[in-house]
Amino acid sequence: MTLPLRNNILYALAVFLVFVSCRGREIPKPRGYFRIDFPVKQYVMFDNTCPFVFEYPVYGRISFDIQDSPEPCWFNIEFPEYKSVIHVSYLPVNNNLAGLLKESNEFVYSHTVRADAITEQPYHNSEKRVYSMLYDIKGNAASSVQFTATDSSIHFLRGALYFYSQPSEDSLAPAIKFFREDIIHLIETLRWKP
Repeated sequence: MTLPLRNNILYALAVFLVFVSCRGREIPKPRGYFRIDFPVKQYVMFDNTCPFVFEYPVYGRISFDIQDSPEPCWFNIEFPEYKSVIHVSYLPVNNNLAGLLKESNEFVYSHTVRADAITEQPYHNSEKRVYSMLYDIKGNAASSVQFTATDSSIHFLRGALYFYSQPSEDSLAPAIKFFREDIIHLIETLRWKP
């Protein structure tokens, strides 16, 4: 074998080894979640025999089919495409507003076992006599958003957002944000019937 041919082979082998051995360090990739395509926000009026009206999303479905419901104005706003539901319950106030608020507060704060934080955001509309509290429950709690609304004398409405899946704040964050906006719209359009 001649010297130049041997040098060429050694040179080619060295270049090959450099390229093969210079692979980048493998870096673990963060966990990815499926992208969720949400519909355009549009609303329709909820107006039936219950003593209140409000707007809810057109992509939601009202269901009064609640097993063993003790009250006629307990219903769900279901979002089957997103495996989520807003449970809504109405109770008349009979000199028991403090008790209803306390019970709702206890229900919200029962999530502290799994929650990282719970924030309260009040909404008041004196003209419509709607006084509401929106609860954001951060972390892997069963319910991420809840609310109460009252006129402080006759009506009391409560709602809670749930997903039919294992709670994981990271994967549900876009859906929680999306449905939170719908809950705020519900509160802002809520009106008590005379």
